[in-house]
Amino acid sequence: MANGYTGDIRPAASEIKLNSMSRKNGDKGFSLLELLLAMTIMMIMMGIASTLLYRGIGVRSRESRRTDALTSTQAALNLLSREIANSGFGIYDASSTNIAAAKPNNGIVLADSDATRIHFRANLNNVGPGPYNPTCTAVCTSDAGEDVTFFFDSTTNSIVRYDKYGDPHTSVVVNRISSVTFSYYDYAANGTVTGPNTTPTANTGRVSIAVNATLDPVSGQPNPTSVSFTSEVNLRNSNYMLRQY
Repeated sequence: MANGYTGDIRPAASEIKLNSMSRKNGDKGFSLLELLLAMTIMMIMMGIASTLLYRGIGVRSRESRRTDALTSTQAALNLLSREIANSGFGIYDASSTNIAAAKPNNGIVLADSDATRIHFRANLNNVGPGPYNPTCTAVCTSDAGEDVTFFFDSTTNSIVRYDKYGDPHTSVVVNRISSVTFSYYDYAANGTVTGPNTTPTANTGRVSIAVNATLDPVSGQPNPTSVSFTSEVNLRNSNYMLRQY
């Protein structure tokens, strides 16, 4: 062509090779900034996952200990309630079987009972010729389970059952207990109720039992935490109860 450029407009082979190598080198990996950003995101995600897992394990541990404490405390309270309810069974202060004249004994040993212990008797086996037997102390309460004391042992944090005529004499009802409290309610002949009292009397007809257990601390969870149970027991041989039937 007269006025046109007649040279070869194609790039040189060396230029093509250089551009190809540049593109390939640029596609081989990530830059340092990209790697740092990716590592930061992964560390944040791993931190969140670890925190959630740690909290989940803490909640599980806390609830497991709470369930164990609830189960053992409830079982102990059921035992105390059942035995204390029989307090005074078969024990009378007179020879008559007539309730109005006999004045049944509520079975509580007043001198040995207070807010942290209760000592009671019951003639469960009905030993003797009748409801009144002068040859037996407290009407023959000399068999296993008939002369029992429950008390809180602060040294071992446990509720202890002492059976004077049992074998063994002493047994632990439940351990890892923070406190056990006995409260007493008295009933007068006119139906008046007084209480709660820290000590019993001859007119005590109802006993309230409160058991508290403080759970071991769990890392990462609200501490301390505790579980409490309360049971109220009517003494089956108290004057108040016998007049209801």
